[in-house]
Amino acid sequence: MIVTDAWFPQTNGVVRTLAQTAAWLGRFGHEVRMLTPRDFRSVPCPTYPEIRLSILPRKAVQSAISAFAPQALHIATEGPLGLAARRHCLRRGMRFTTSYHTQFPQYVRARFPVPLGASYWALRWFHGAAVRCMVSTASVRRDLASRGFKNLAAWRRGVDTDVFKPHRKDFLTLPRPIAAYVGRVAVEKNIDAFLQMPWTGSKIVIGDGPERARLQAQHPGVVFTGYRFAEDLARHLAAADVMVFPSRTDTFGLVNLEAMACGVPVAAYPVTGPIDVIEDGVTGALDMDLASAARHALDLDPRVCREHALKSGWDVSTREFEGNLAPCQSEGAEQLPHPELPPIDAAHGAKAQAPASAARVKTA
Repeated sequence: MIVTDAWFPQTNGVVRTLAQTAAWLGRFGHEVRMLTPRDFRSVPCPTYPEIRLSILPRKAVQSAISAFAPQALHIATEGPLGLAARRHCLRRGMRFTTSYHTQFPQYVRARFPVPLGASYWALRWFHGAAVRCMVSTASVRRDLASRGFKNLAAWRRGVDTDVFKPHRKDFLTLPRPIAAYVGRVAVEKNIDAFLQMPWTGSKIVIGDGPERARLQAQHPGVVFTGYRFAEDLARHLAAADVMVFPSRTDTFGLVNLEAMACGVPVAAYPVTGPIDVIEDGVTGALDMDLASAARHALDLDPRVCREHALKSGWDVSTREFEGNLAPCQSEGAEQLPHPELPPIDAAHGAKAQAPASAARVKTA
């Protein structure tokens, strides 16, 4: 069972990661039950209505866990559902794992005057009860370890290289070079830095969110496309000359891998997240001057970007997740055995699959 407060119709890297992971677990022969806000009455999150907060879910979460009787339970988020699942597991003596997807303290501070120390204390309390807290990069692991987290484990992210691949550049008929931003249009993404950087050519924002109206009014020369999905998103992204990732608070930035898979180099700040995903001067450029990074990224080889992304399949990511899981009731083995399948070649992301009949993912 995977319990998450982040789920469709939200459009972000956390939702894409969990959806792909659940699908690949099904291909590996597991039966997966997703427990999401779609199972509950919910209200919009203040300042971020796209996020739904489940109302008083404790009893329903308990019933769902008991009915499914999972061999392994993973809590992906620190919201109402995650808190209810954590409480149930601790009261029943059930082991569980968690994952750290976002720089939550920084996100909160961008909206409210909450001290970072208080937010990290709450996160240590939440994740400290898990057998393992999975993190996406080495820099996030070091940062959390320095803040007192003890149970950290690696869980890299993946990319669907069948969807995200090079396409024709003339899909976009804007003056070149085209610099693209892809993601939520929200304050914590620091999009102002992208929109304000000096640039000769065109800028395009692919995504939507609470900041779109303000930013679109302030920058009438920038093209705002709204959300794009699947192949349509890949075509928009592949038509750009560089993708600019201005966030300073992401733990990974899944769109960085998606851009590379499309043969588009990435420009970003040298901060947690990008420093683990982007090879400076090879698949992108890292610089505290974002415009300088974007100009340098234009000189990089798109084929190398694509080759790098091909090493990061969702099958590899999901095997790592699977290996981190802990049996809910077992006091012995630290990891769950998984069905015998061909080994995954981490260098090429081999597509090991179970029969279609084994792929059972239940969602609300």
